[in-house]
Amino acid sequence: MNIDKDLLNKIAHLARLEFDESTAEEMMADMTKILTWVEKLNELDTDDIEPLTTMSHEVNVLREDEVKPHLSHERALKNAPKKDSDYFRVPKVLE
Repeated sequence: MNIDKDLLNKIAHLARLEFDESTAEEMMADMTKILTWVEKLNELDTDDIEPLTTMSHEVNVLREDEVKPHLSHERALKNAPKKDSDYFRVPKVLE
């Protein structure tokens, strides 16, 4: 599969990327190489291969949940850079 200018522009728009003309040519070549490699993988026979759920054979070591005393408001807010009587004060995120 070849990546043409229209497809690159569509992908760039969806990914919120911008390319100048020279970078766009390089990107089209690189993306074409990637897709050619992925298409090559379709030639493999994977009928008897179990799908991987993880890339590691390590097992998570989990601890038992224990009920412990919680922090008081005063102790939790002790080192907060900005606070009022009961809450952390943070900059506004949403308009």
